[in-house]
Amino acid sequence: MPREIALLGVPSCAGTHGPGQEKAPAAVRAAGLVEGLRGAGLSVHDHGDLPAVPFRTDPAHRNRQNLASVAEVARSVAGKVGALLDDGALPLVIGGDCTITLGVTAALVERHPDAGLIYFDGDLDLSVPATTLSGILDTMVVAHLLGEGAPELTGLGPRTPLLPADALTAFGYDPVELGPAEVELLTRYGLRTHPCTEVTAPGTDPVAAARAARRALAEGHSRLLLHFDVDVIDSTELPLADFPHFNQGLPLAVALDCLAEFARAPQLAAVVVTEINPHRDPDGSLLRTLTDGLVRALAAAPDTA
Repeated sequence: MPREIALLGVPSCAGTHGPGQEKAPAAVRAAGLVEGLRGAGLSVHDHGDLPAVPFRTDPAHRNRQNLASVAEVARSVAGKVGALLDDGALPLVIGGDCTITLGVTAALVERHPDAGLIYFDGDLDLSVPATTLSGILDTMVVAHLLGEGAPELTGLGPRTPLLPADALTAFGYDPVELGPAEVELLTRYGLRTHPCTEVTAPGTDPVAAARAARRALAEGHSRLLLHFDVDVIDSTELPLADFPHFNQGLPLAVALDCLAEFARAPQLAAVVVTEINPHRDPDGSLLRTLTDGLVRALAAAPDTA
């Protein structure tokens, strides 16, 4: 584990479905993230937030809403995270919507071309502008990482595609959300996938499945980026996600246990947490639960096996 966790907020709703996520970094801090990490014995430097980007619709570009803003935020993220990586820290990036992971990936790949990504998310995000219904760009993150979609996003980093298919493992997504176009992309690229239906199947140990997925990805990649979208958790138990999944996804305890297992990777180079909407948590209790889980995950001892 790097010597210091570098906390960065990205209060952006540029690529999402509605307002609220721009308040997530402040809400997570208020829930005790920094104090919790320090109390767990970790060194933390809070680098504040990038400029806030509010939600707006974009009727003039219905199949790629707010593309210019999404790309601008991602470039800003890449620049800031790159500087944090150069300082030898472990960036902990609190969003904001999922498109910020494009910027974090670009920064990491520029420094470590063999980096891999654990995409721990309730959705596979394989839409592209040509196949989307909503035009919401945070439903298209994995597709753009693979080089599919808008050039403004596929060309953010030092190469296109940012990641080859074998550098990405998707864990916890709900296959019910996949349309025919997404299934076609998934099949064409042969992604390593572990849907929630597989992870929670009778007789399966979810944490063991997470450990096996992490170790398999690490075999060919010297650094790992962990993307954690809170919508991987069943919204009936933790309705914090901007795009809720009620009676879908992973149970809360299972998701947090898997998160801790992923964070044990000795190759862990950065963590992104996305889709938190404080509007869904008037008394702050859900945010405290999530923050406690993040602290436990980041304080977990690295895997020595």
